[in-house]
Amino acid sequence: QVQLVESGGGLVQAGGSLRLSCAASGRTFSMYAMGWFRQAPGKEREFVATITRSGARTSYADSVKGRFTISRDNAKNTVYLQMNSLKSEDTAKYYCAARSSIVDIASTKYDWWGQGTQVTVSS
Repeated sequence: QVQLVESGGGLVQAGGSLRLSCAASGRTFSMYAMGWFRQAPGKEREFVATITRSGARTSYADSVKGRFTISRDNAKNTVYLQMNSLKSEDTAKYYCAARSSIVDIASTKYDWWGQGTQVTVSS
């Protein structure tokens, strides 16, 4: 069992930046592959980024590639999502998720989820 708590969301103008954090508690954080997903009103939850257990490899949705960076600090039990050059279409509730296996871009493969943090980008 692992508990996840996201923070760092808010209102930002287009072109601005935010850094989301996801703090994990419970079993050893380094055992989990981590992902960030987002869901906008009326839309399905979508993949944003993943990172392997060691942090050595990352992957991104095409829509955020080059603008977002996922990272993790296993000593602090935290995964981050640095979001730059934000666009209005990035507006959504952002969730972090964990799975005790290799990374996957499918949200259904993740076992534990945080409560989400809202990101609103004004144009």
